[in-house]
Amino acid sequence: MTEPALPDPDPTRLDALDRAALHRALMARVEAAWRLCRELHPGLPRPGVWLDLRGKGAGQAHFARGGLRFNPVLLEENRLAFMVEVVPHEMAHWLVHHLEDGHRVRPHGREWQTVMRRLFGLTPSTTHRFDTERASPAPYRYRCGCREHGFTARRHALARGGRVYRCRHCTETLVYLGRSAV
Repeated sequence: MTEPALPDPDPTRLDALDRAALHRALMARVEAAWRLCRELHPGLPRPGVWLDLRGKGAGQAHFARGGLRFNPVLLEENRLAFMVEVVPHEMAHWLVHHLEDGHRVRPHGREWQTVMRRLFGLTPSTTHRFDTERASPAPYRYRCGCREHGFTARRHALARGGRVYRCRHCTETLVYLGRSAV
């Protein structure tokens, strides 16, 4: 694997930033990633950037809206990993979408993986491993054979309406335990 194309930020400096400064650092990181992408695709439009994503997702390339959305709670809690992994991940989606001229390609397919490896020097990973409890409160508790699961109100309503959910690890059907004290 090649060296990362974007130098890693100083973790001590990142940890010391207040919320506004952290948001500015994110904007600067997106700008640096965009400039790197423009070396490959000079006509690449600058994406808008919003810190309005909620739930378990860390980032999202939103083509209809014309930019990238990021989760401010997950940014705050995972500063270094967010800058090193999430920003290039979403910028790779932005670049591939424009390289393919809007034609549909698999979101984490060969083109995206190539950009992650060759341009950003990163191992392609489709998901993050951040703790999402604060970013996505799930007060409805379900249980399987191996652990407890938290459901959002929406997922709980679907389960109460008859949808069956199974654990991805042990494959047992999830059973409702009740609400947690929030």
